[in-house]
Amino acid sequence: MPDLPPARDPLEVIGEAYELLLEKTLEEFERARQHDRVPDLHQAIDQAARSSEVKALAGEHAKHLAEALKKDLHAAARYLHDTGKELKDWFGFDILLLEDRLADLFAKGADQTTVELLKLKQQAALAPYHTGEITGPGTLVCDACGEVLHFHRAGHVPPCPRCKSTVFHRRLE
Repeated sequence: MPDLPPARDPLEVIGEAYELLLEKTLEEFERARQHDRVPDLHQAIDQAARSSEVKALAGEHAKHLAEALKKDLHAAARYLHDTGKELKDWFGFDILLLEDRLADLFAKGADQTTVELLKLKQQAALAPYHTGEITGPGTLVCDACGEVLHFHRAGHVPPCPRCKSTVFHRRLE
């Protein structure tokens, strides 16, 4: 009987799929520009989520990853726009802890989203993050007790380790 490949850590797969989705999104966004179309980042994310590469890696989670990426890029762009601070401040930890490729992709995505943000200005508050949802790199704060969770790559939001609450928001400073 042939040896089976070792099982992969699901969190590792989610992180890889999130990064691939971000990469494919930026490719879609650039493709639209090259064809003289007005690029829409959310459409680019949805198109990238339907790509065979993303589907092969993320499977049934592709749609959830797309929603998570939209939420994360929107939160980052809004923070950059509203505060004038840098992306490393939004992450809430030293950006050197991220792989160079991921940091570069996320910065490019946040830049594109800043343009898109002007269209979405009427949205007053950032959407909360809930246990079980996928989030990208950054820092979440428990709405109930203030516990801080750091994500160095994409992953599922766990219940708060301190109070077991399930609602969080991005730290914006």
